[in-house]
Amino acid sequence: MRDTRLARNQADTLMQLNASRPVKVIAVTGGKGGVGKTTVSANLAVSIASQGRDVMLVDADLGLANVDVVLGLHTRFHLGHVVKGECSLEDAIVTGPHGLQIVPAASGIKRMANLSEAEQAGIIRAFSDLYHRVEVLVIDTAAGLHDSVLTFSQAAHHVVVVVCDEPASITDAYGLIKVLSREHGVQRFQILANQTRRSGEGPDLFQKISRVCDRFLNVTLEFAGSVPFDDYLRRAVQRQTAVVEAYPASISSMALKNLAVKADKWSVPKGARGHLEFFVERMVGARISPSTVLQ
Repeated sequence: MRDTRLARNQADTLMQLNASRPVKVIAVTGGKGGVGKTTVSANLAVSIASQGRDVMLVDADLGLANVDVVLGLHTRFHLGHVVKGECSLEDAIVTGPHGLQIVPAASGIKRMANLSEAEQAGIIRAFSDLYHRVEVLVIDTAAGLHDSVLTFSQAAHHVVVVVCDEPASITDAYGLIKVLSREHGVQRFQILANQTRRSGEGPDLFQKISRVCDRFLNVTLEFAGSVPFDDYLRRAVQRQTAVVEAYPASISSMALKNLAVKADKWSVPKGARGHLEFFVERMVGARISPSTVLQ
């Protein structure tokens, strides 16, 4: 009984300590699939973790998840089990490179791709009761305008939109920014050019999107950088490992590390913004009751 009470007191102390530390939340998204969003998310999270930060990577592509595949992980539980009440969020966490904490999701389960707003909100609120120390939370969202993309992006502090220099990617990225800004109040975006093939292509791509947004939307865009097309990145994907680990000197690896350095300097809001967001309780100095999680 004494050991149980001691463990509970230690857990409460850790929870209170965590509650005093705001968490930087970064959503990585894209207007269409195939732009390399998950690869960017995984390598960004690994790179920040390698800097000594306590980082958690969440696979929020709920119906077609593949963060575990990209990083070669073997998982027992995922967010689908959490939603069903078959395990806790703590139980679903697995450990990756540099102590990176990873929350996998399900793949090929239609039910997970069509969660209700309440269920999506329940997932977001569940993170507030984690005992793990987290300084940075990286969210790998699905692509497009799915409800979960909008919900998780709005709940983050920073939204990284991954684009490639092709018409569909640019058009869909603009459409995503338009909906997030006009209907969900997201006003600031980081634009990351991926799979660039020539010098200056990234800034040129950023200017294309920026000109249209400046004309029609009230948003602020910032250029997060470019990730060059790199055969070593393809090899890392085939090896199911992060390119920043497998080929640290490659051009794509260096670009992703630079992105991590930039992201580490992004600020965290000092207070709640008035809508659903990850770890909001840590910003207002309160914690929710476990009984409210996933209700």
